[in-house]
Amino acid sequence: MGKFVVREAKDGFKFDLKANNGEIIASSQVYTTLAACQNGVDSVKTVSAAEVEDQTVEGFEELKNPKFELYTDKAGEYRFRLKARNGEIVAVSEGYTTKANCLNGIESVKKNAPEAEVVKE
Repeated sequence: MGKFVVREAKDGFKFDLKANNGEIIASSQVYTTLAACQNGVDSVKTVSAAEVEDQTVEGFEELKNPKFELYTDKAGEYRFRLKARNGEIVAVSEGYTTKANCLNGIESVKKNAPEAEVVKE
């Protein structure tokens, strides 16, 4: 089972969702308070079963929030962002060289986030 690692950042707090092997699956924005960061963790746990909107295909179907948005960045890498019900981005991925690996990252969030423990570093 994965874990959410909450840590202090330069201007507040942020979290990383890590897989069993310690690899970061997704990261948060910087929150101004620890409580707001915990709310972000709770939101990821709640919406992690969301559907995937594949923005890499032409004429993709736009889904309602919550959702994972799969897209390509300016460098041509595949990434995902998880949006909460209110449309706010609650977690983002690293860049992946293949779409399949990015989809595996999304599946890892779906598998690990709901029951992940929260630890503070």
